[in-house]
Amino acid sequence: MPTLLLTGFEPFHTHPVNPSAQAAEALDGLAVGGTRVRSALLPVEPHAAARALGTLLDTHQPDGVLLTGLAAGRPQVTLERVALNVMDFVIPDNAGQVYRDQPAHADASAPAAYLSTLPLRAILEAWRGAGIPGDISNTAGLYVCNFVMYHALHRLASAGRAGVPCGFLHVPANAEVALAVPEDRPALPYLPQEEITRAVRVAAETVARHL
Repeated sequence: MPTLLLTGFEPFHTHPVNPSAQAAEALDGLAVGGTRVRSALLPVEPHAAARALGTLLDTHQPDGVLLTGLAAGRPQVTLERVALNVMDFVIPDNAGQVYRDQPAHADASAPAAYLSTLPLRAILEAWRGAGIPGDISNTAGLYVCNFVMYHALHRLASAGRAGVPCGFLHVPANAEVALAVPEDRPALPYLPQEEITRAVRVAAETVARHL
């Protein structure tokens, strides 16, 4: 049976949970369109995340890769169009490190950017059909989400597997993340966790249909 690798991230910064992790855990082992979902959580530290991601890609040899993470402040689910070969952190990672104007990949011959190979428009149409607002984003930021998207696409391309659908989906805050915002800070838009998980599932089902 074909395999879809689905990743989420551990909690980070001041967020008590990470809704991408909760969605990934809920969907682990699910069969969608004749494809088996294999979920894993990545650390919010670039070098540890790269090692974990490399092991997952080598172990599962997935037929599709759907990476997910939290974009607190966005009002809806968003698909990322591009990953840049840049790290420029505004907040520390979970190891307490901040990277400024650093390459995401040490290889000088690594390209400046990779475009997502997910069926972006098909996922948008599937979301709309399921009553889920969503959009395509032209920036994944320059934090660990962008980093893992870049590394996944680069590793697949370097292994001669550039045709494997691979890309990143950002989810908004859930209620628990929104409730943790201090009263003196602007309120966060949020979706119920069940709706976030449903959006990730619809995206996974769409990717499975395109394998």
